[in-house]
Amino acid sequence: METAIAAVQAEDEADTSPGKRSSKPRTTNRGSLPSHLARIEEVIEPESLICACGGCLHCIGEDVSERLDVVPAQFRVIVTRRPKYACRACTDGVVQASAPARLIQAGLPTEATVAHVLVSKYADHLPLYRQAQIMSRQGIDLDRSTLADWVGRAAYELRPVFDALITDLKRSSNLFMDETRAPVLDPGSRKTKTGYFWALARDDRPWSGDAPPGVAFTYAPGRGGLHAERILQGFSGILQVDGYAGYNRLIAPDRVGSDIRLAYCWAHARRKLVEITRNGAAPIAEEGVKRIGELYRIEAELRGLDPQTRFAGRQERSAPLVTDMEAWLAHHRARIAAKSPLGEALAYIAKYWEGLKLFLTDGRIEIDNNSVERTIRPIALNRKNSLSAGHDAGAESWATIASLVETCKLNAVDPQAYLTATLTAIVKGHKQSRIDELLPWNHPALCCKCHQ
Repeated sequence: METAIAAVQAEDEADTSPGKRSSKPRTTNRGSLPSHLARIEEVIEPESLICACGGCLHCIGEDVSERLDVVPAQFRVIVTRRPKYACRACTDGVVQASAPARLIQAGLPTEATVAHVLVSKYADHLPLYRQAQIMSRQGIDLDRSTLADWVGRAAYELRPVFDALITDLKRSSNLFMDETRAPVLDPGSRKTKTGYFWALARDDRPWSGDAPPGVAFTYAPGRGGLHAERILQGFSGILQVDGYAGYNRLIAPDRVGSDIRLAYCWAHARRKLVEITRNGAAPIAEEGVKRIGELYRIEAELRGLDPQTRFAGRQERSAPLVTDMEAWLAHHRARIAAKSPLGEALAYIAKYWEGLKLFLTDGRIEIDNNSVERTIRPIALNRKNSLSAGHDAGAESWATIASLVETCKLNAVDPQAYLTATLTAIVKGHKQSRIDELLPWNHPALCCKCHQ
């Protein structure tokens, strides 16, 4: 629609008929050009600085305008020369500087080139075959399999950083979890099998927590609760989830180990009622949506405040609404057929009622699971563009790199700069004992906002 409007406006502006003017001035959103961009100045002088009277013109001011220009990405070749030196007075041997370490031994790419491929694939969702086509336009003939080799080797080197990321997340008292499909080629069958990416996320920003946000994706061959249990080993605290039954394994009475409490998602409860309202008049479902909306309006006002203030506000304003809704829920469940769409929606809410109420007891708990669902959307885009992972190991590489890229985004860190610096540090022998220094939020100099 906006493209069509712009085309009509351009046609209108090109019409030079006498006296014809646009009935409405064109609205523009010029944006802003940040100060860190290079400025190439050009001065346009009049054809003559001689006045009609014969005198000389002098400058009394100027008009300045700025336009955004682009130099298309260009590849370049880094030529490394290592001279050899020998003594003329003796035969003690030849002296030569050691060859610098490389991520791809005897390979073509620099660490920045590998980072570019990773970011293009996992942040910009360009499959490797499309990247190969883009490179070919500059005369660089690289096969997709070569780029895949770079990705796999980078994922291997980045694995310790991923392990440090997930370890750091599990030290938190409150995490989000969700899962999404991961189609993987099944060798020999000429088909794909369905694996899953399990996302474990932290976002303490709604209650002004100090811990930086982050997300870690773990590939698993299935969706069973045993995979969630394996991923969460060592974690104790609040886990915010949707209503998937597999999470019940984490709170089973006979479970031995860490203490986990499940906080359920009001957005999922609301979604089931909204689906009913779309099929026609549904006053009970509409009332339920309205009641949940009142809770969300309160949450919007409490977002960003400290946990104590959020807890007090919820107790004063939200708790009475939840208590009233509990009575409303029981009343209508007794009157509506259990197997009707509305009956099933109300039964879903009743089934998870205790977990839905948990946000009232702690200001650090969010009302829904949306924080982790937002981090999963890029996985879906990659899945759509790339169709599938080549094998289980490829899916694990996908999870490793996507975790670091998405954590960069959550912390406003440029993933290209981060991955270049991190891969370079690893190649140069960064110590395993200091691996936490390579986590995305520990690179403040790479923050996109530092240039603004």
